[in-house]
Amino acid sequence: MGAEDLDRLLDAKTVAVVGLSSNPARDSHRIASYLQEHGYRVIPVNPAETEVLGEKAYATLAEIPFDIDIVDIFRRRQFLKGHVEEAIKKGAWGAWGQLGVADTEAELIAREAGLAFVMNRCIMVEHDRRRG
Repeated sequence: MGAEDLDRLLDAKTVAVVGLSSNPARDSHRIASYLQEHGYRVIPVNPAETEVLGEKAYATLAEIPFDIDIVDIFRRRQFLKGHVEEAIKKGAWGAWGQLGVADTEAELIAREAGLAFVMNRCIMVEHDRRRG
């Protein structure tokens, strides 16, 4: 992962957040709210939700009826590879594995597909550090 991937991912406009919860105490909610406050359109992807932060929630990335730029993944490491593969099929140009979410096989798949890719980092912390 290089600085160019971080910068490219932070240039996204539409971010699908896999595992986004409507519970304000959850990191996914707090970070997605931060992204909205900084001009990103956040699309919730969670089969247990119907709406989060004023946006309709979708059960899967494939169900989103419009283009997305990147996928921010708030699920355990063992699910990262599958979500990266879904992001590729959806046509996203980037994927982000949140802090604590890392898998070298998922990274290899993302790189081979040409995705900008970051894992084991927090998008909110990186945004604040680089763009504030």
